[in-house]
Amino acid sequence: MQTRILGTSGLEVSALGLGCMGLSFAYGHALPPSEAIALIRAAYERGVTFFDTAEMYGPFVNEEIVGEALAPFRDKIVIATKFGFRIDRENRVPSGMDSRPEHIHEVAEASLKRLGVEAIDLFYQHRVDPRVPIEDVAGAVKELIAAGKVRHFGLSEAAPETVRRAHAVQPVTALQNEYSLWTREPESNGVLAACEELGIGFVPYSPLGRGFLTGAINAETPLADNDFRKQLPRFTPEAMAKNQALVDLLRRIGTDKHASPAQIALAWLLAQRPWIVPIPGTTKLHRLEENLAAVDVVLSPDDLTAIDAAAAAIQVEGERYPPQLLAGTGR
Repeated sequence: MQTRILGTSGLEVSALGLGCMGLSFAYGHALPPSEAIALIRAAYERGVTFFDTAEMYGPFVNEEIVGEALAPFRDKIVIATKFGFRIDRENRVPSGMDSRPEHIHEVAEASLKRLGVEAIDLFYQHRVDPRVPIEDVAGAVKELIAAGKVRHFGLSEAAPETVRRAHAVQPVTALQNEYSLWTREPESNGVLAACEELGIGFVPYSPLGRGFLTGAINAETPLADNDFRKQLPRFTPEAMAKNQALVDLLRRIGTDKHASPAQIALAWLLAQRPWIVPIPGTTKLHRLEENLAAVDVVLSPDDLTAIDAAAAAIQVEGERYPPQLLAGTGR
């Protein structure tokens, strides 16, 4: 497995990480803990050293699974987790944002215990809290870093100016935003430019469009009632039928490269910047192996130009989130 460094932080990770959320949260088919642990360990055995979780995933159970799975390899891997929501700990129900400094400290202590680690390698603010100045958030994480409980600070779905303000208080190692061939806002909203300017690594989540860009689901695919994607405008049958053109493009390119649509989608992201580290998730070993093989798919400058030209002719149907969730991004 190739490695990359997140910005200028010196934090070296595998070129592809593993997004662990779907193992226990969001997509309607959580794996039993033993199977989730086996998959995480299979990823490590295949060279993955960067694992992404959050207290929100479950809530709480995903961190416990990740911690147990990676305990034997602790000194050889990087674990990222997140804070920023208020969660009823008894009923395990989220109830809004909370990035008050005292809450950040509480979450850090709880995450350390669930993960079974002495320090959190990368601690992201999950979403920007409009009620708490970002300087206060960065200051709280700076205190945790000084105390040896956190090693690196990250932000998720933050706007460029927010990133700059946070970075002035505590250097930001990584920014995690959605980015893929059907979600390209980071190219035009200043996010990638800010990362390059400040020396911040960029971690695209949902790099395979929550599974759609793999070609494994389409307009006829039934989604379980508890599948998060049922809430998303891009996953109505009508939107998926229109967006199939993007999957067809990936499949055509993949035929020439002897690669799957997923591999082309990931190779395209890897080719954008040397400090981009996508974190695709999966619950299946064969999909994990397919995804990891994307690091060996080479796209030439001509290939990238052709992909961009063809993708520009495809109008993506539907917003990536419903209005209430979209409002929490780009702050």
